Amino acid sequence: MSIVPASEQAQEEAVALCAELIRFDTSNPTSDERAAADRVVARLAEAGIDSVLVESAPGRANVVARLAGADPSRGALLVHGHLDVVPADASEWQVPPFSGEIRDGYLWGRGAIDMKDTVAVMLATARHFARTGTRPARDLILAFLADEEAGGKFGAHWLVEHRPELFSGATEAIGEGGGFSFAIDDTRRLYPIENAQRGMAWMELTATGRAGHGSSPNDENAVTDLAESLTRIGRATFPVRLIEPVRALLEEAARLYGVEFDEDDIEGTLARLGPVADFMQVVLRNSANPTMFSAGYQTNVIPGKATARVDGRFLPGHEQELIDTIDGLLLPSVSREWVNHDIALETTFDGPLVDAMCDAVRAEDPDGHPVPYCNPGGTDAKAFTHLGIRCFGFKGLKLPHDLDYGRLFHGVDERVPLEGLRFGVRVMTRLWQSC
Repeated sequence: MSIVPASEQAQEEAVALCAELIRFDTSNPTSDERAAADRVVARLAEAGIDSVLVESAPGRANVVARLAGADPSRGALLVHGHLDVVPADASEWQVPPFSGEIRDGYLWGRGAIDMKDTVAVMLATARHFARTGTRPARDLILAFLADEEAGGKFGAHWLVEHRPELFSGATEAIGEGGGFSFAIDDTRRLYPIENAQRGMAWMELTATGRAGHGSSPNDENAVTDLAESLTRIGRATFPVRLIEPVRALLEEAARLYGVEFDEDDIEGTLARLGPVADFMQVVLRNSANPTMFSAGYQTNVIPGKATARVDGRFLPGHEQELIDTIDGLLLPSVSREWVNHDIALETTFDGPLVDAMCDAVRAEDPDGHPVPYCNPGGTDAKAFTHLGIRCFGFKGLKLPHDLDYGRLFHGVDERVPLEGLRFGVRVMTRLWQSC
């Protein structure tokens, strides 16, 4: 198959479009996505691409467009990204977080890597295809979504429930959660491609006790019981559960490092894998972290109730283990209810789409090594699996070896290398023609 390469214009457009999108404050939940969505519609229309804008609630805007493929008999590929971002405290940043400033070879701003970079690459690549008459290998459905950072209630999940026809014919999808580079050494890089992700188990814990005066003994203190339960949870260590995508990545990393992979001694194996060990610790087991606590209204009053939030995550196949462990750590006075409870995902790392993603990376980075990957968090893919769509995480982003990519997610001074955006357009252009 002859691949039409990405133009210089498309690569530079990705930079400009990303900066443009960052300047829309789409912080979730304090802002909405409508202005950014309108801009997406306009940029698509400039290239002659029709789209549909759908609001699930006032301001909560989603955009969906289709590109006709060379083989319409094949199932469509859904390519999705979200327009919302997490909030940013400007006082903590070196640059204003919604300025889209370019400095030192980077584009800075909230959303630069989560995930207005990928949205910009999607837009730039679609515009390139429309301008040049390049056709994707099969039909593409482009979705620019609201509310991913809060679970997709106004975005992917709402569309799947209320507008499933927008995704008619889609059999596979790529979204966030993979396709970025991870340095093995000075020359070689892993490219983790997500084919699994942990499930989400956000919960609220409520302790009930006997209200009373703060000066009096009280063995039914709700604050004490809840604090003790949270301490148990926060200090608990879940057992290692080596799911297949994690095993495959560790085995490939061990091969590249030239060290032994010993499944019976995971800690020893990790000690031989340098920075890969820190990168993979989070997907070796379930996790549960206390994140919020609320109780009382006066120093000299023992309240009758105290509440807290816990962020729980579970590996595919290990949800019940998480639930049973948490319930076993709670004191009798503490009850649990779900705040956000969503599935874990896992699919096999094979097939033409996987081959196309791997080939696109290797074509643009001969020292790149694509590998399976389990995303420690969650994405809009959780919603699309309910439509029977096989989901992957892939963005195509080559990073400098000294950039700590993981710490930039939801962090201060979020930024993306300009060359990384250009690389993404080149990779996506190849992928869409071979997928």
